[in-house]
Amino acid sequence: MRFISFSVLLSLVLFLGACGSSTIEEFSYTDHRGDSVSLKDLKGTPWLATFVFTNCETVCLPMTFNLSGIQEELEAEGLDEYKIVAFSVDPNVDTPETMQEYLAQYSVPDESNWHLLTGYEQSEISEFAKDNFNSFVRNDPKSDQVIHGTAFYLVDQNGVVVNNYDGFENVPVEDIKNDLRELIEEK
Repeated sequence: MRFISFSVLLSLVLFLGACGSSTIEEFSYTDHRGDSVSLKDLKGTPWLATFVFTNCETVCLPMTFNLSGIQEELEAEGLDEYKIVAFSVDPNVDTPETMQEYLAQYSVPDESNWHLLTGYEQSEISEFAKDNFNSFVRNDPKSDQVIHGTAFYLVDQNGVVVNNYDGFENVPVEDIKNDLRELIEEK
């Protein structure tokens, strides 16, 4: 019995460790306005992060639409001390100008809170996604599309990933809004 209890405890510790928070590593990329944005620039403000690309034929359009809807909900409640950060998974195609045109397709209540990032190699964003968000990014060998996760990640004021949510279907808007409100109020 003692062996079973120790095994269960060890399994639980390993499971919780694997699910734990991740601190985002320092980065400095270019946003859709052509401005440099780094982790240091985001410190002190909670942010929602995701991965998209502008010529996506599947999940990115609804994901970006969902983010704009979340922003509408936040703005309706007077919450404005946050950022939305979308990392391009196709940086060779996604120039700042292309990303600006992409974002302009959406009814975004406050574009100043958004940073659509590019300015790196795809191999770099693949490693960054894996190491910081436990997410994947890879080219589809059968098309010009990029395969990537569909989660939204909540990052706190200190650059720590504190939660993730489905960003494509069944988006828990109320949970995201409440979790973000808590972080904003902690400030």
